[in-house]
Amino acid sequence: MPPATARRSGPRVALPLVLFGATCLSTWLVGGLGFCLALMTILLAHEFGHFLQARRYGVPASFPYFIPLPISPIGTMGAVIVMQPGMGNRRSLFDIGLTGPLAGLVPALIFSVWGLYLSHVDSIAAQPARMTLGEPLIFKLLAYLVVGPLPAGSDIYLHPIAFAGWVGIFITALNMFPIGQLDGGHVLYALLLRRAHRVAQGVLLAVMLGVIFWGYWGWSLMILLLMLMGPIHPPTANDDVPLGFGRTCLGWASLLLVPLGFTPVPFSFPS
Repeated sequence: MPPATARRSGPRVALPLVLFGATCLSTWLVGGLGFCLALMTILLAHEFGHFLQARRYGVPASFPYFIPLPISPIGTMGAVIVMQPGMGNRRSLFDIGLTGPLAGLVPALIFSVWGLYLSHVDSIAAQPARMTLGEPLIFKLLAYLVVGPLPAGSDIYLHPIAFAGWVGIFITALNMFPIGQLDGGHVLYALLLRRAHRVAQGVLLAVMLGVIFWGYWGWSLMILLLMLMGPIHPPTANDDVPLGFGRTCLGWASLLLVPLGFTPVPFSFPS
């Protein structure tokens, strides 16, 4: 019957809604209501940036599947959108891949600045030992502009909204790694096509060596997932569509989000 066929062809809603609710709960338990609202806003902006661009280009895509993880410091592993491979063209792949990180970065920067104004500076010795965060260059610059130079022996104790902004910047940079099905992998393939395969393989190898060098084994699960997905990006239905000068410049510039927003040791815990 036509109505049933139409329902099956559209994106499923029930499971994404359940996972969204579970992720709201897990982020609330980890960081409180302010952290939950700010972080979920960032993640929603990121994922619906992908989703709306996919709809614009007629590429079949699911609603975002959020991943709750209450045992982690941030309460979630982010979210994913499932798209049908081999659809669209080179330009649509670029727009779908890059719109998500850019859409999520805007609220991440806003919440970072707002949260830093709500944060306070205190002596490290006066505070009990607690988890410390790595310092992505973007967040470090924002902290300097908002808070100013710190006195010796002091640190910024982040408001939950600032912590959500930090997470948003970090997740954006993580997604922009030019490997396989990550957002950066979409962008790199749109820029280089099949030449991107060797670059992605080299980046994945460098990431694995970096984990060994820094000894931060928290990346093991992420690396395993990247290896299972594979660093090779599948072709689109039409790789011959040109990107144009503007998209090409934006694509290369966007990959700078990795060194600017990533930190190899994001969380350190007191012994």
